Amino acid sequence: MSQSNIQASRRNVMTAGLGLAAAAGLTVAASAQVVAAPAASKTSATKPTQGSGFVTAKDGAQIFYKDWGPRTAQPIVFHHGWPLSADDWDAQMLFFFSKGFRVIAHDRRGHGRSTQTDVGNEMDTYASDVIALAKHLDLKNAVHVGHSTGGGEVAHYVARAEAGRVAKAVLIGAVPPIMLKTAANPGGLPKEVFDGFRAALSANRAQFYHDVAAGPFYGFNRPGAKVSQATVENWWRQGMMGGTKAHYDCIKAFSETDFTDDMKSVDVPVLLMHGEDDQIVPIADAALIGIKLLKKGTLKTYPGFPHGMATTHPDVINPDLLAFIKA
Repeated sequence: MSQSNIQASRRNVMTAGLGLAAAAGLTVAASAQVVAAPAASKTSATKPTQGSGFVTAKDGAQIFYKDWGPRTAQPIVFHHGWPLSADDWDAQMLFFFSKGFRVIAHDRRGHGRSTQTDVGNEMDTYASDVIALAKHLDLKNAVHVGHSTGGGEVAHYVARAEAGRVAKAVLIGAVPPIMLKTAANPGGLPKEVFDGFRAALSANRAQFYHDVAAGPFYGFNRPGAKVSQATVENWWRQGMMGGTKAHYDCIKAFSETDFTDDMKSVDVPVLLMHGEDDQIVPIADAALIGIKLLKKGTLKTYPGFPHGMATTHPDVINPDLLAFIKA
């Protein structure tokens, strides 16, 4: 894992972390920085803000969102992975905005610019927050695209969405149907893996987040990989914006939530996109099982692509997304 260009100031902060996770055999990713949530309206009835704004969740949490493009255009809603933010979708937001779509991305509670919640950091509340967002922005016939944990959020939301709100869904390197090893899911990862992840986050979140980004998330640990230090630092920046408590809780949310029933109940077309060299959410226990649960599913796999392939290979991922949306 290359660290040759890390700034000296960060090097002083990042001193221990991934070692604990490595010892536990971790293969999952993360990121977060403690920042006070910006002031926002206290009511979701407030007229949506052009460009960006906040929606108030049921418990008062402020959920930040970006909203670009014609309000009459078909909406595409992007759901980020843990522990990132709406900024992780920059390459997709610009691409689809340029194609005339209305593009929306939110920071999940406890992540990015949203409230650093100490409660509600689980899938039922995440889906409830998206329901509030869709109502606030009056989203209809939307395409929901989720990466990693965001893919689980999409499955959980779409299974509960009001009629007419959702047209299609896309899960990229997503966690469904379930990551945890159980009697019903013998190919999953043992709980000790995620316990180690929690230990690493608690011990030195900054170092851990850096090392995950510089290693397995983008496949930068593979022989001959071309490492983008800027990409590593942007991942770290996004992660460190969020709250430690919310990120800690979300480990359980993305690893232990069973999305099997959600996948079975979704009745809109769903595209599963998964890198065959995904070291974070291995394809064998994710997309290859998930495709069997969907009523209207399509599976597209990518040889050699890593977990963060939407960032490393937008030239491939974006046209494939566009083709599915337009089909």
